[in-house]
Amino acid sequence: MQFKDLGLNVPILKALEEQGYTKPSPIQERAIPPALSGRDVLGCAQTGTGKTCAFAVPILQRLEARTGARRPIRALILTPTRELAIQIGESFEAYGKYLKLRHTVIFGGVGQNPQVEALKSGVDILVATPGRLMDLHDQGFISLDALEIFVLDEADRMLDMGFIHDVRKILKWLPPQKQTLFFSATMPPEITDLVNSLLKNPVKVAVDPISSPVEVISQSVYLVDKGNKTSLLAHLMTQKRVKNALVFTRTKHGANKVARDLGKAGISAAAIHGNKSQTARQQALADFKAGRIRCLVATDIAARGLDIEELSHVFNYNLPEIPETYVHRIGRTGRAGRGGEAIAFCDFGEKPLLKDIERLIGKRVPLIEEHPYPMQVFEAPKRDKNGKIINEEDVEARAAARELRRQREESRKAAEEARRAAEQAGLAAAKAAPEDAPAKKKRRRKKKGEAAPELEPAPVQEKSGGAPPAPSAPRRGVRSGALMDTGDAMPITDFQRPNPMDSDVILDATARLLAPRRPQLSSILPKGGKAPKKNQPKARQQAGPEEPKKARQAKPESKAKKPRAKAGQEQRAAAPVPQSRKKAPGRQQRHDRPRGLPPEPRRNQPKDSTEQESLMKPYYLDIGR
Repeated sequence: MQFKDLGLNVPILKALEEQGYTKPSPIQERAIPPALSGRDVLGCAQTGTGKTCAFAVPILQRLEARTGARRPIRALILTPTRELAIQIGESFEAYGKYLKLRHTVIFGGVGQNPQVEALKSGVDILVATPGRLMDLHDQGFISLDALEIFVLDEADRMLDMGFIHDVRKILKWLPPQKQTLFFSATMPPEITDLVNSLLKNPVKVAVDPISSPVEVISQSVYLVDKGNKTSLLAHLMTQKRVKNALVFTRTKHGANKVARDLGKAGISAAAIHGNKSQTARQQALADFKAGRIRCLVATDIAARGLDIEELSHVFNYNLPEIPETYVHRIGRTGRAGRGGEAIAFCDFGEKPLLKDIERLIGKRVPLIEEHPYPMQVFEAPKRDKNGKIINEEDVEARAAARELRRQREESRKAAEEARRAAEQAGLAAAKAAPEDAPAKKKRRRKKKGEAAPELEPAPVQEKSGGAPPAPSAPRRGVRSGALMDTGDAMPITDFQRPNPMDSDVILDATARLLAPRRPQLSSILPKGGKAPKKNQPKARQQAGPEEPKKARQAKPESKAKKPRAKAGQEQRAAAPVPQSRKKAPGRQQRHDRPRGLPPEPRRNQPKDSTEQESLMKPYYLDIGR
């Protein structure tokens, strides 16, 4: 059967032909037709058999038939690792070369701004890892309401990496009416339960037996002690003339150590794992694919999705604790029908793991005994108080992590001490530097508590169309402000801020308002009572009956000169005063004083606040001086 027999359109067939695809693989032949018809598909096939093409080609053809101006996300491919996401994106780029569909890839470890810009421009197909997808969805940059096709690739690996809870959360964001495609190399019971709850009447495609290794891969195992594994690896790389090799270790610390030891042995190597930045991981992978390095040392994070053409060897430096992981590791070689070789190292403590792997694949792995580093340590592995095997590599990795944290803490403390020393040196230099005369005088004045010197008035700006007004000389303690440019509505005014201790007008008036008033006699005498006659002043000469009130003023007892009266007033003053107008003998005579003069001081009585001299000084605006 050819690809043209699967009902694919001409642009996709042309792109597949350029990639060298002529005959579909078994998983492609059985999964593409039901996927094109819109049915749910559950594909289980060995890694390296073309599962990406089996779901990418139907997605491209179905979405191309309904392309519109608006570009919401219509297809979502969820993958466990960044490397696998990048490779799936490259596959969509290659297969959809002659289509007008847009796709983008989002993953963590890098800045999100370029990914957000790509999403804003509109995409039809989104390839994502769970973490970054959830972040951008929570930020409001991703909407999955218009989704039509959902693909979960390497579903079993999602469980191994602890993504099952994230996957369940993402599934709640998807519309109920959609096409779902599940692809995996193994099918543990957990995946089976998830599939049964999500897929609706799926087409099950199981090409190869579950977890069976590819037959074209040559497998072998070497029994070797832990301390001699790196030496045996360097020996085999040289003896077999290995072109490129992928080495798997259990820990990140182990990957770094193996790559460093291989470099010392003259073999170019690089490490990739979760602690490496995404840029470093992509650079190492690019160098490995380009042939600039011979050996790529990785943890299980790279066991899935790495599609390296013509990878000749895969080394299991440490046997995995999960037997299915062994199948994924060796599946990196022997891809697309090509041959490959998988070599495993096994120490005495890893023999139980080797038996589990052989039980899973259904056959014994050939044992190679003739090599320069045979096993010599036959001691049972150490166990802790709970009976768990103590792995020396894990202990070494934890010790290395503690040492790294200690070095970072020491570096931080050293940087802090250097910063403090620099600050102290700067303060000492500032103290030792010669001080200029104005600053020294100012500091001396501040120390003695002296007042600041008087400030000179600011220069007056000239107003266009006339001579500038002469600035007023500043008084003591007065700082002249700049003239305000008020335009033609108001003249330019020099507002001076006077010293609030220069006058007593405002504060004296305030004191008079707040001072207690003298009580009236009517308010303190009983009803119908009379004022006491004691200390009464003598009655003064009264004015005539026709004399107006303004002319009747009390004559002070002092020897002041009497004001001269007019002629008419002298005659009226000589006239007798009627009896009704005379003052009662017991009533106190009224003393009227002209307005504007302060009241006379009271004799033999203490002065109140209104009669004392002001102790306050002015606070008012002296305008226009």
